[in-house]
Amino acid sequence: MRIIRFKYNDEDSILAALTDENKVYRLPYTDFMNLVNEAENQKVTTLFLVENVIATSLPIKESIDELSLLVPIIAPEVWASGVTYEKSRDARKYESTGGKTDVITCYDKVYDADRPEIFFKSTAARTIGPNDAVHIRSDSNWQIPEPELGLVINKDGKILGYTIGNDMSSRDIEGENPLYLPQAKIWKNSCSIGPVIRLAETVEDPYNLQITCQIYRDNQKVVEGTANTKQLKRKYSELIGYLIKDNKIFDGTVLLTGTCIVPPNEFTLQDGDRIEIEISGIGILKNDVKLPAPKEQLVGKIE
Repeated sequence: MRIIRFKYNDEDSILAALTDENKVYRLPYTDFMNLVNEAENQKVTTLFLVENVIATSLPIKESIDELSLLVPIIAPEVWASGVTYEKSRDARKYESTGGKTDVITCYDKVYDADRPEIFFKSTAARTIGPNDAVHIRSDSNWQIPEPELGLVINKDGKILGYTIGNDMSSRDIEGENPLYLPQAKIWKNSCSIGPVIRLAETVEDPYNLQITCQIYRDNQKVVEGTANTKQLKRKYSELIGYLIKDNKIFDGTVLLTGTCIVPPNEFTLQDGDRIEIEISGIGILKNDVKLPAPKEQLVGKIE
């Protein structure tokens, strides 16, 4: 069972259930956390509550492809995990050493360390949903998407559901100096999540999810990569444990778990590209790529 949000006529947003048969049922809740909290109040699972609604209602006439989907949850914060896959370690090492293999870097060390890399990625105002445009930085010449499984968690770190995340990254900025990581990761529209939240109780094995990323330019596929969450070095509980250790997080926080798909080193995103990230059992997150107009690149601009 998957949960979506969409815009419908004059209503701001609708929360709905999307079945595995791709039928859409409206839910009488304001947002995802409202649904989860009501299930807890009734001492039932979120799935049980959703199935009860479906049992006494009819699906809407529109198909999922006809809906104007919104970000499935307005996450107060998005955090991310780094160097959790071997491919990510190798890519970070390449960009920071110019391709040298005989140098031990901070990325080699964190890959083998007890403590994982956890960093702040985005706020609700910087996070977009399906079919909106991710932005590329005007001061970077080497930018890529990072397809990742996202964990939707509550303030105690419990996994409520799974979604797809795109952790946009400026490889040249981080490669120049690891201390530039916030600038390599955080800017307007630098994070997308969606198109759905798959309820945690409906995922049989979260360590066996197939991830595919395709990038199109002028309607031609220029990059394709695949991975599986079974390649993840760390457990989700381990990543969450370090995130919430001596830290306050909020209901509906999203934790991205790292990427194992990295485009070729000579590739960089361009204005007008299209990114499609698919995770089995969840869906496809689609975003166009945009280089903001000069007026949108004002240094220090406050939204």
